[in-house]
Amino acid sequence: MTQYHKEEDIIEEIAGGEFERTPVPQSKLKSWKSFLGMYAGEHAAGTEFMIGPLFLTAGVSAFDLLVGLFLGNLLAVLSWRFLTAEIAIKNRLTLYFQLEKISGKKLVTWYNLANGVLFCFLAGSMITVSATAVGIPFDMPMPKLDDTMPNGLTWIIIVILIGAVISLIAARGYDMVSKAANWMSPVIVLAFLACGIVALNQLGVSSLSDFWNIWGEGSEPFPGQIKYTFWHVVIWSWFANGAMHIGMSDLSVFRFAKKASSGWTTAAGMYVGHYMAWIAAALLYAVYLKSPEAQALLSGGEAPPVAPGPLANNAIGIFGIIAVVLAGWTTANPTIYRAGLAFQAILPKLSTAKVTILAGSIATIAGLFPAFAMKLLGFVALYGFILAPFGAVIVFEHFFHKKLGIVKNYAEAANLQFNKSVFLAWVISFGLFYFISVQFDVFLSFVTLPAWLLCGVLFLVFSKTFQKQ
Repeated sequence: MTQYHKEEDIIEEIAGGEFERTPVPQSKLKSWKSFLGMYAGEHAAGTEFMIGPLFLTAGVSAFDLLVGLFLGNLLAVLSWRFLTAEIAIKNRLTLYFQLEKISGKKLVTWYNLANGVLFCFLAGSMITVSATAVGIPFDMPMPKLDDTMPNGLTWIIIVILIGAVISLIAARGYDMVSKAANWMSPVIVLAFLACGIVALNQLGVSSLSDFWNIWGEGSEPFPGQIKYTFWHVVIWSWFANGAMHIGMSDLSVFRFAKKASSGWTTAAGMYVGHYMAWIAAALLYAVYLKSPEAQALLSGGEAPPVAPGPLANNAIGIFGIIAVVLAGWTTANPTIYRAGLAFQAILPKLSTAKVTILAGSIATIAGLFPAFAMKLLGFVALYGFILAPFGAVIVFEHFFHKKLGIVKNYAEAANLQFNKSVFLAWVISFGLFYFISVQFDVFLSFVTLPAWLLCGVLFLVFSKTFQKQ
């Protein structure tokens, strides 16, 4: 064994095998195939069974959905490839450790707490999705669009059991998360494709015009939902994973990549998952909307429920139930893994496995409450808006610190616990654009990019000013 490999083994032992506070060594880097499976599995997954139908409840037109999703997902792929992956392979650090070097330990602790909790809520919504499938054989009442609380003991037991299994898989580390995604993703992709084909047959689609007419020129949104236009679809689909790409959360994933070109593998998730799977799931809901039950609810001024398990079961039976369960897992697994890394930055003495179990427990509790899944479009928009501007700090420092003469990783260099340049940049950008969104009723995703850009610019300005002092 060479001295280099002995040092690597020592690093791995200290970091628990996940290199939370050290750069990933060369011998642990992974090929693009590892990321392909993970992104295809993670994004052709549980959220897709919810988001596709929710677009229908927002009254989108055919053009807005088909063209808007294509453009928005392209922008997301480009963000991953040229921002996230590019920076990840240069530093090979987790988001949390990288941000700590820039912001200081005290400031990043609050960010990590918010990030971890929001990840847990997202994972919880995916546990909810899986529960709608597992509950079918038990004749479990399904949650409605406006439900917030658990609807019975059966629901609670099923959610807790699913959450426990998902947490144990995530606690095994990145390798297990990646392997689980590789095993499950082909099954899930096939299920989405099958669901779409069966739903087209059930809708009597025999031509492109028939397919187009499913959405047509759009409709009025369902009760309690807002109307989505072309730009709503483009911008929302771009920033649906804003915390992961422009927010730099996936630095924690791509630090294992051999090359920045691995960032292109996110296209598998965007176009298999966020395009084909969203549309297939919307078709399942379109079938349900024609049922007497759904028509009766609409006539009474109520929005028909969006329960992925029954929708998939109606199309492809037991295979659909299995697919929904697996789909929830492949989204929740890496999400809980990321949440565990966030909590470990706060509790560094705990092992990766222990903090991941903690994250899984919080996610399971969140999964008991259907509101996180049923309001997923709004929650994802808020989640990206809160976290994405912090990514701007990393991006703007990486690309502009030399030109402006700013010290890189300033908190580490100056032994700061709290970098006020980061704090002021985030508070001002977040506060200003959240006020604009609320005061003038602006769709939150529309102000995510302006907030991100302003945060990055303000960080540079404040850094230049305060570092001189």
